Amino acid sequence: MALRHAVLAALLDEELSGYQLAKSFDLGVANFWHAQPQQLYAELARLEKSGLVAGREVVQVNRPNKRLFKVTDAGMAELEQFTATAAKPSYIRDDLLVKVQAADHVDIGPLIAQLTERAAFAQAKIDLFERLLHTMRGERSESDFLRHGRPVGPYLTCLRGLAFEQGNHDWCERAAGVLRERRAAHDRH
Repeated sequence: MALRHAVLAALLDEELSGYQLAKSFDLGVANFWHAQPQQLYAELARLEKSGLVAGREVVQVNRPNKRLFKVTDAGMAELEQFTATAAKPSYIRDDLLVKVQAADHVDIGPLIAQLTERAAFAQAKIDLFERLLHTMRGERSESDFLRHGRPVGPYLTCLRGLAFEQGNHDWCERAAGVLRERRAAHDRH
C-alpha cells in the first residue's frame, strides 16, 4: 500500500483541507497508516497533479484562505483497483520486541520502564478508539450499527485499531510483570 491510497480513503466521505486531513490521520487512519503532516501535504500535491483529487480554494474572512480536496472519478478508479488487489500479510517490526528478546542479557530495569510506558500509551489509544467508536455509532448498539450504520469502513478499521492496542497493552503488562517477578526472584537469591 502506498500513502496515496490511505489519503484517498481518508477523503472519501468529505472534502478536507490539508490540516483537517492531518487531524483525520491522527484520529483514525493512524491505526493502520502513519504519516507526518508534511508527507500528507506533499501527497495531496502529487494526487492533485495526477488528477486523483481536486482542490478548490475557500476564501475565509480574517483567516488565510484554505484549499479543500476531494476524490475525483480517477481517484475512485484508483481505489477500486487498489481494493481489488490482494493484500499482503502484515508483519510486526518493533524495536521494543528486539529489546525484550535481549532481556536475559541486559539490565531489565529500563526495559520494564519502557514496557510500562508503552502499556500506558496503548491504554490512551484504547480510550481514544472507544470514544471514536461511540461517537460514530451514537446511541445505537454496536451490532445494529454494524448491520445498518454508516460509515462502516472507518468503524471497522477503528475496531482493528482497538484490538491492536488492546493486544499491545496486555502483552506489555504481562511482559513487564514477568520481568518484575524474575528480577525480584533474582534479588532474593
